[in-house]
Amino acid sequence: MNTTDKIYIAGHKGMVGSAIHRRLSALGFQNIVSRTSSELDLSNQAAVEDFFASERPDYVFLAAAKVGGILSNNTYRADFLYENLMIQNNVIHQAYKSGVKKLMFLGSSCIYPKLAPQPLKEEYLLTGLLEPTNEPYAIAKIAGIKMCDAYRSQYACNFVSVMPTNLYGPNDNYDLNNSHVLPAMLRKFHEAKLNQQEVVHLWGTGAPMREFLHADDMADACVYLMQQYNEEGLVNIGVGSDISIKDLALMIKDIVGYEGAIDWDSTKPDGTPRKLMDVSKLKSLGWQAKIDLRQGIESVYKTAFANHAVNS
Repeated sequence: MNTTDKIYIAGHKGMVGSAIHRRLSALGFQNIVSRTSSELDLSNQAAVEDFFASERPDYVFLAAAKVGGILSNNTYRADFLYENLMIQNNVIHQAYKSGVKKLMFLGSSCIYPKLAPQPLKEEYLLTGLLEPTNEPYAIAKIAGIKMCDAYRSQYACNFVSVMPTNLYGPNDNYDLNNSHVLPAMLRKFHEAKLNQQEVVHLWGTGAPMREFLHADDMADACVYLMQQYNEEGLVNIGVGSDISIKDLALMIKDIVGYEGAIDWDSTKPDGTPRKLMDVSKLKSLGWQAKIDLRQGIESVYKTAFANHAVNS
């Protein structure tokens, strides 16, 4: 990419898209195209076709998606499957039709089988059953990977796929009904501290292991791979190390300064036992994460909760 190329970021308002936007801007890219969901409904085929026909971007970062935690994934199964399929189908197909030079599709580590060997290598895709609670979302993302590969095979499109691990950072979602585990914990402990609650109730046993990557590291990796990676298949983006949900809770409790107790509700689902990315391929391409987990969470907490409040 040259700094004058027109770059479209689908989903620029979200945590992932906004991080990519910040990274590109910092590197001097000025011709960045974006649309809010109210300006462009990516599930509307005709609207997406009109957008690509008029804007004709050179490069596309496909970061738009319907996302959420265990509760929303499991409750709105049809919505997660339908909306994500429609968004990616429309963007990928119109990128092909309008002659986009390169497209990057961003998926999720949930694409891997629930009981896949750890750490998760790219070749483990489609080797076993998925975690039931987020299966619809995972199926949509797997379809996106295969769609990029199919357009590469049939039409010689330079479409690539990357799979970030669990992310956190600026512009995260703190709605307790559909947020991911780390931002949900930040909000719960923060509000418990403010309200002087004696106990914070958390789902599951705390035993599952999770890997967390700061959104700014993720964006740096995406921009790097957009410049360096031009193959079929996918590339994991992660840090290569993980932490138990229980230890994460204790870390966040300490960062927030909450002094009460934690109650683990083992009647609630844990989700996948472990999700640790194998980042050997990423490192072989010349990139690795830089932001320490505790320092990253401290930074996010100070920013998001600076005024003792957070947008839901």
